[in-house]
Amino acid sequence: MEQQRYEDLKTGEKGAIISIIAYLCLSAIKLVIGYAGNSEALRADGLNNATDIVASIAVLIGLRLSQKPADQDHPYGHWKAETVASLMASFIMMAVGIQVLFGAVSSIFEGKHEAPDLISAWTGAFCAIVMFVVYRYNKRLAAKINSQAVMAAAKDNLSDAWVSIGTVVGIVGAALGLPWLDPVTAVLVGFLICKTAWDIFRDASHHLTDGFDEDKISAFRKTVQRVQGVKGVKNIRARNYGSNAVVDVVILVKSNMDIRVAHDIADEVEHALKLSHGVYDVHVHIEPN
Repeated sequence: MEQQRYEDLKTGEKGAIISIIAYLCLSAIKLVIGYAGNSEALRADGLNNATDIVASIAVLIGLRLSQKPADQDHPYGHWKAETVASLMASFIMMAVGIQVLFGAVSSIFEGKHEAPDLISAWTGAFCAIVMFVVYRYNKRLAAKINSQAVMAAAKDNLSDAWVSIGTVVGIVGAALGLPWLDPVTAVLVGFLICKTAWDIFRDASHHLTDGFDEDKISAFRKTVQRVQGVKGVKNIRARNYGSNAVVDVVILVKSNMDIRVAHDIADEVEHALKLSHGVYDVHVHIEPN
């Protein structure tokens, strides 16, 4: 199973690389057209994609570091590098979101609002379609390999698609006689960038502080209770190593049970959790009842 996990991380690199290539191309297009077509919103969107390049590179580095096997300094492996990469990506995105907000608000108060060229709208629409396709690819890939970092990248892709759609709306509105709508849309773009950054930061910090989904723990408990020979579950806890779940469970068995039989039950508990929920590692402690 461990070898498969490392292979999944290697596969996850494809998603990060595709995101980097897409962001490189789209960022260049948006910035060039944004300045040429006088669109504050498209320029903001282009800056967003420029930071996404750095964020995607951080994800790629995190995925590669996670593939390093356990060593003397990291006896449990380097799995959490994937989560740290997601955390770093959120910091980068938040910094750019604040920068975009500052520039857009300044533009509104300056009161210099010229209607952008409609080529900016067509550019935004094209980029939205491209990012949605990248999002669909990364979402399927993240689900397939159970990667937190790739799923964070997919969320960022979807956010960028919606940002581009919002940019189109603002540009078209400005071209129809509401020039102030373009910088206002840039403000919304900045808020969306910050929100996506916050969502990724919240998930990553939750994992790094050993937070775990209560619904999943409840599902783990039910699975353990169905194992023949388990009289009850005294305690069950779980934490994450990157995208890998590790479970500690204390089960109750008959007090007069042969130790070999109890050991077999513990093995069955471990097997059930790995088979039913894809748990990476299980530590079972047995107590008599």
